[in-house]
Amino acid sequence: MLLWLEWWSQVRNLRGAFSRNRTFLWFALCVAGITVRKDLAGVTSIIRSLGLRESFYDPLLDCFHSEAINVNRLTVLWTDLVCRCCARFLLVVNGRLVILGDGLKIGKEGKKMPSVKKLHQESASNTKPTYIFGHSCQVIAIVAKAAETFFAIPLVCRIHEGVIFSNRDKRTLLDKMTELLSSLLIRVPSYFVADAYYCSKGIIRDLLKSGLYHLVTRARSNAVAYYPAALSTTKGPGRKRKYGKKVKLKTLFADTEKFAKAQSPVYGERDTILKYRSVDLLWRPVGISVRFVLVIHPQRGRLILMSTDLSLAPLDIIRLYGIRFKIEVSFKQAIHTLGSYAYHFWMAGMTRLSRKSGNQHLHRKDDKYRDQVRRKIRAYHAHIMAGIIAQGMLQYLSLFKTDLVWKSFGSWIRTIRPGVLPSEQVVAVAMRNVMPAFLAVSEDEQILAKFIRERIDITRSEGVALAA
Repeated sequence: MLLWLEWWSQVRNLRGAFSRNRTFLWFALCVAGITVRKDLAGVTSIIRSLGLRESFYDPLLDCFHSEAINVNRLTVLWTDLVCRCCARFLLVVNGRLVILGDGLKIGKEGKKMPSVKKLHQESASNTKPTYIFGHSCQVIAIVAKAAETFFAIPLVCRIHEGVIFSNRDKRTLLDKMTELLSSLLIRVPSYFVADAYYCSKGIIRDLLKSGLYHLVTRARSNAVAYYPAALSTTKGPGRKRKYGKKVKLKTLFADTEKFAKAQSPVYGERDTILKYRSVDLLWRPVGISVRFVLVIHPQRGRLILMSTDLSLAPLDIIRLYGIRFKIEVSFKQAIHTLGSYAYHFWMAGMTRLSRKSGNQHLHRKDDKYRDQVRRKIRAYHAHIMAGIIAQGMLQYLSLFKTDLVWKSFGSWIRTIRPGVLPSEQVVAVAMRNVMPAFLAVSEDEQILAKFIRERIDITRSEGVALAA
């Protein structure tokens, strides 16, 4: 019960994103259902996990589609809540927070679902098909650390492809990522860590323009840079040369004598010695000096990392990029444990998609049709935010209530060891075990418990009347 009371003490801080208290309670009910459900069959699983009657299915759907939910405001409040409550656990490197960003493609077969399009998947895994139909999302998370455990606490996710409302909108996915990062209103200096897709002049310029962010990423193997031009002693017309000798970065691996050896700073790696070389060069797309770190890893091979912060130590750059993988672990938990993306909201009046569908251009549709599409996408984002909040609260309880989680887990597990915090799955099982005690508290102690209990009592009373 104490886990749920702590859970509610934090979730209630999100009330400001809802114009109606009843809508907020329905939304909190959905977050609770996502937290404890055993299967991922959309809204139906929320009904089963909380023991609600089938007639509550439509009110739950109405909750996600409700205009009383301000999704953007909810995102800001959730980000602020995470930064305040988990402040002492947030990872700080060189005086800056660590924020992760990445893209995510969710398979969706619905032919009447806005934003569904044919997507190409670049992966070395042969278990993933080359092309899928689904939603293309971008996600931002913040890194927390306790003992030997890292968490990528999700902050926001948005669907950024599939629908074009105006043919004048020329924004790329990189532009939308920087806008999404700015919308979180994080006013603390941070490192934005992302993969090679985000190694672009557009995103670097936008991050540096804000004055708060630096980019840590992986450069492509064919990247080139320039040494600064030698100072000229002669005077002549025109501006002085800025770029000197051009260098292909991968050729720097040949001079092994300039590489230093060090213990690997990547989390989870022990007794691993890697070689690295740091060099500050001019990168022409942005016209400034950036720090390149060439890494020779005994198992992972060669890698070229890049940072726009010249004061960041080379080993810290390697360490930060190693932590980037935690957002992939967060995706796995969101998809397979919580079902944050297990929504099935179809739009009845939508034009049926073909099997060769790309972006859905809506600038020739009427205003009513466009508003219906916006309403449906807002419902997708509301469901995703419910999953993000549920996952973030599981991570919060793992950080702050570790002993209580293991005590409430009620079973043996071999991964209980010093320095390793319980995963989201373990915390979800613990909360599922103490759910009956939470519902049994007095009305004065718990608003949400009363709200859930009233609906369960309605279900039971109808069952008794039906049996009679």
